[in-house]
Order: sequence, then C-alpha cells, then structure tokens
Amino acid sequence: MNEPADGIRTHCPYCALQCGMVLRQSRPGTGRRDQGAAAPVTVDAWPQFPVNRGALCGKGQSATELLNPAARLGTPLVRDGYGTALRPATWDEALERVISGIRSVQAEHGRDAVGVFGGGGLTNEKAYLLGKFARVALGTSAIDYNGRFCMSSAAAAVNRAFGLDRGLPFPLADIAETDCVLLVGSNLADTMPPALRYLTQLAERGGRLIVVDPRHTRTAARADLHLRPLPGTDLALALGMLHIALAEGHVDEDFVAARTSGFAAVRATAMEYWPARVEGLTGVPAHQIREAVRMFAQAPTGMVLTARGSEQHSKGTDTVHGWINLCLALGKVGRPLSGYGCLTGQGNGQGGREHGQKADQLPGYRSLTDPVAREHTARLWGITPAELPGPGTSAYEMLDTAGTPGGVRAMLVFGSNPVVSAPRADHVEQRLRALDLLVVADVVRSETAELADVVLPSAQWAEETGTLTNLEGRVVLRRKAVEPPARVRTDLEILSALAARLGRAEGFPADPRLVFDELRTVSAGGPADYAGISYERITEENGVFWPCPADGHPGTPRLFLESFATPDGRARMMPVHHRSVAETTDERYPLYLVTGRVLAHYQSGAQTRRVAALRAAAPEPYVEIHPSRARRLGVLEGEPVTVTSRRGTAVAQARLSTEIRPDVVFMPFHWSGPGRANTVTNPALDPVSRMPEFKVCAVRVEPVAARQAPPGGGGGAGRGRRQPGRPRETGSASAVQTL
Repeated sequence: MNEPADGIRTHCPYCALQCGMVLRQSRPGTGRRDQGAAAPVTVDAWPQFPVNRGALCGKGQSATELLNPAARLGTPLVRDGYGTALRPATWDEALERVISGIRSVQAEHGRDAVGVFGGGGLTNEKAYLLGKFARVALGTSAIDYNGRFCMSSAAAAVNRAFGLDRGLPFPLADIAETDCVLLVGSNLADTMPPALRYLTQLAERGGRLIVVDPRHTRTAARADLHLRPLPGTDLALALGMLHIALAEGHVDEDFVAARTSGFAAVRATAMEYWPARVEGLTGVPAHQIREAVRMFAQAPTGMVLTARGSEQHSKGTDTVHGWINLCLALGKVGRPLSGYGCLTGQGNGQGGREHGQKADQLPGYRSLTDPVAREHTARLWGITPAELPGPGTSAYEMLDTAGTPGGVRAMLVFGSNPVVSAPRADHVEQRLRALDLLVVADVVRSETAELADVVLPSAQWAEETGTLTNLEGRVVLRRKAVEPPARVRTDLEILSALAARLGRAEGFPADPRLVFDELRTVSAGGPADYAGISYERITEENGVFWPCPADGHPGTPRLFLESFATPDGRARMMPVHHRSVAETTDERYPLYLVTGRVLAHYQSGAQTRRVAALRAAAPEPYVEIHPSRARRLGVLEGEPVTVTSRRGTAVAQARLSTEIRPDVVFMPFHWSGPGRANTVTNPALDPVSRMPEFKVCAVRVEPVAARQAPPGGGGGAGRGRRQPGRPRETGSASAVQTL
C-alpha cells in the first residue's frame, strides 16, 4: 500500500480498536527535536482501514497534542534522597542509578526482589523485550502488567472453554451482520465510539440489541431491551437465562452433542436458577429475562460480547463461563456470524499478554510452566531452561506486598500509572513509597512518576514504529511519523541500554523490526503464532490476523469454525454457581459503587487530562446518584459529596441522574487527588484470573459542607517517596495537580 504523498498511515494511541489515521506534519523533521515547539502535526481520516473506516473519537482527533514537548517528559529525572525533589539528569547518570539500585537490591534480597510492571499500551515489540529483559537480564520471576486489570477474567475463561484466547474470534464487521447481540457490561458509546457504527448497521438490518448494565448509558439507550441487574449479579442472570432456555426448549441439542463436553453438569446447575430466584438475586424482572432469552435464542445467529462491567469481579472468570455456557447451549459459537467475544479495552491488551508481560506466560501465549515451552524459549534466548524463572505473582499482589519482607524491594514501571489505576490506590501508593528503588519510564510525568527515584522519558506512539494487536486479533503497524525530542529515548533503547549495563549486550536490540523478527521466531508453533506476519504484510493487508504460522498463510480472521483449540476439538462447558460480591452492603455502607470511563478520558487520564479539549469536556470527577437517593441523603446537584468505603474516601461533585439504579452510585476513575475513585475500590481477587473487583464495593455517600475542605484520599502528585520518619518532598508540585 502506497503512503499518502504528504502523510503517514498509522494508528491511534488509545483503545484496542487501534483506529487507523493519517498524520501530517507542517514541515519535515531533521533528526531528534530540541525542547522547543514542535512542528504542528495534524490528524486526518484513513477511510480504507477496515476497523474505523475513517471515524475517530475526540481522543484520537486530539492525540497529537501530546507531541508538544511542553505536555510531556523531556529529560531523565532523578531524586538525590528522601525528601528531595526530582531534578534533571543525564542519561548516563539516570541509567547508572537504575543499575546500581538493581544490583544493590538483588545482592541483599535476591533476584526476585526486583519487579517489573508493564503496560497494556506497550507495542508487541516492547512487551516481548520487557518480558525477556525481566527473565534473562534481571533473572526475576516478578513481572506482570496492568492488562491483568483489563480482560484477564475473560482470557482465563476463554482458554478453559475454547483452548485459545483472542478477544474477538471474528472481525468487528461481523457484529453488524449477526441477528442479535447480547452486550454485557459495556458502554461502547463512551469507551469505543467508532465501534458504534456496527451497532447502527445491525439495527438498520433489523438485528436486535440486548444490553446488560445497571446504568442506562448512551449505549443502553440504543438497545431493544435493557436489563439492569444489581452490580455483581451478572452470573446469576446468565444462569437464569440458561434455565429458561432449557425449560422452553431452545437448546441446540445437536450442536451440544457434536461440539461440546460437560453439558450434563451445566444443565444440572442451571436448573437451580429458576426465574423467580434470579429476579430476587438480580432485580431484573422475570418477564424481561424471558424476553431476552427468546430474543437471543430465536435469532438465527447471535453473539455475546462482554467487557469490564461483567469481568472486573472476584468471580469474573465464572461469570464469563456463564455467558459462554449460554452461547454454547444455544449453538451460537463456532458458526459464521455467531460467537462469544471480549471487548478488550487497552490499546495492546491482547498482544501485551501474548508475548511475555504476564506473570505466567512466555511469548506466543505459551505457558511458563510447560517444560516444552520453557525449553523452546530458553534455547532461542541463549539460556538453559533451569535459568528461566518460574511464574511470579499477579499485578495487584506484586503491588500489595511491594517494599515488605518477601515482596519486591525495587520496581521498574513501564507505561503504567498504578497510583491512579490500581484498586485500594492509597495503599498501593504507600507500598510504592516504601520501595528501595522505584523507576518509571513514561511519556508524561504521571502520579506514579512523581514518586519515583528515577524517571526515564519515553518516546510515544508517533515517534517510534511498532506493532500492536487489536481486539480482533488483527496485528497492525503503528508507524513513526515524527522524531522524538533530543533527550527522549524509546523503551526499546532504554531496555537495550539497561541490559548492556547488566552484562547482556547481545539479544536486546533497539531496532523494533529486529525485535519483531525475533518475536516471530519465538512465537512460532505457539497458540499465538506470528511466524508468518511481517511489517510488509501488515502494510499491504491492513493488518494480519493471528494465528499466522507461515509466510504464505492467509491469517485467521475467524476462529473455531471447524473445531475448538482443545485436545479433542470440543468446547468445554463448565458448571459455575452464583456467589455474592466480595463486599456486601450494610447499615454503615448501604450503597454499591460501580466505576467506569467517560467519553473524554482514557484509563488513568495521565495523557488525556493534558489535552485541553478533553479536559474542557470533562474537567473533574463526579458521583452519579439517583435523585430519590439524593433527596434521602440531603444531596443537591453539583454539591460536593464524600464516597467512603472500608478502604478510604473520595470526594467529587454530585450529578443527579435517573439513569442509575437508586441503590447504586457511579464514579469515573480517570482522576487523581481527592476525586480518585480507586481509593475506595476493593482489591478482592478472582481466584483464577487474579482480577481485582473494581466494579463493585459497598460505600456510603454524604454531603460535604460548603465551608469544609475536602479530606485527603490519595493522589501522589508532587509529594515524593518517603519512609517512616522521613520528610516529604518539598519541591514544586507537578503540573498534573492543575489538570
């Protein structure tokens, strides 16, 4: 495919759609930029890219604002000791600080005392090299990434049910062609606006949409039927729907017999969830549950799509199994225009776990405990299987024990902001302060960077080349369009330099194409096989779907049409039971809090809160509360309120809305400081996926007197790290406080 004469085809830096766009610069670059103003870069449509077909949300349209040096980190920063401010440093000084700190910690506490925390927005090349760096250069098992907070529950369930996890086992365009979509825990209108075109096309064809969400969102407003369960009861709803499907004869017995196993146990479990019981558990009227079953079951084709609202629970894996069981029982998996899919959220949440960032996985989606996989990977990495560490702890568990005996004592964070994005965030902030060494590599001076001993400025999306894997399993090429500032390096350059200083000068190239070629070789033969994917093919074909095991292979847009990726080719149905949320309401904490995103912002907001247009569209956090509940509490529209759980308190303005249940309140999670929603969220973990229960916890809501200063509750901007008895930093506050 030829490039536009005056532009570069690339992809958006935000969500897992990886929308195509064209970047144009007013004047050509001539090497790395100095710290002055950059040449303006504009975003135009790329109508030929099949995912978004030229459509972009406000985040994508304004993405180039972050290329301005004033909006981002431009030089390494170091801290000279507890209580001192971060100051500019040379790269040599910053890297030497990192290496000396690593060596000191490992000499005293062992190799696993150094942890690596990655990000779901890192390219495949970065994710691959970061995993290799942790296990080969550092020799540590302590690596995980914030994708653990994204779709790990769905991944665990899909792997067990189908034998292979890919967010969507079909292209997004198939959604418009099916007959009925059951959308569970997703608000596409705010999280992935360009994907709404497929729901619009679905409706224009006469297809039906069922939305499961406790809030009447802009997406739910499009639905033919909206089910509003009590948060944390989606599994009971799925079991109740299967019960009705069984009772009314909707099960596809031939499909179940030919292509599944385990149905007898699942049938027996579902019979315990009769409509009246499920209505009592979920609050969804039994007649609506019956209507949903009939609408979905009687459609010739259909899809169930889940997202974080259904998955970010301490029983998220079982909940996804419940929806998969319903799909399988109705014969709506493994057939054209039918299936179960997970709407991956982060830009490279899919590829990030496929290639080694996850604590228990090796590149190619191989298991770290599989002796054959260990031998294969170790051989290609030039080490012995015995030298390859075993699985480490999950993301929250690593954060929870940081700085404690037996936990990591040093941590390298690449492209993540856990001070805002982790559950029980005030506790996580304190654990990061207790580390002997905290290193943050990022584009912006995030709240987590404010706590670091060393901050390394990273190049960003338009300043480097690399591949990402979107929610369809389509591998795309994000292409370099401009040069980074002079004192900024790519993450690959940073990892290469650190590895060389640790005695691993070979095997850690900084050239992304060389890293990708190695990734292709190491992934060959694995579940996520990229061997046949090249930069050239991606460019020519608008992305290539994995698995793609050879150069001549066409890629695999649609999975499971002939068989599932299990040893016997059958999908495995798993009996699951509803259980209560980890934390129920009581007299002291009578409401449930749910958290989520707003249209203008993305994840922890570290980038979008620096974009003027997005900041103006959503300048501050809020608490959405039903007017009837607000009257009982004496809360007025726009009045500041406290939201308090057993872990802490957040403060934000009240926003009254009839679109939410009276027993539920909602907060977006994009802000730091007093309005940090994750100060109050519950870190209770799913026993399989180790996903925290972000989506529901028990809280109380109270008005704040107008004259009263809001209480604390987190947000580490400008405070620095400290230990007991050590003074806090007295340096200037970060710009993030004013955003």
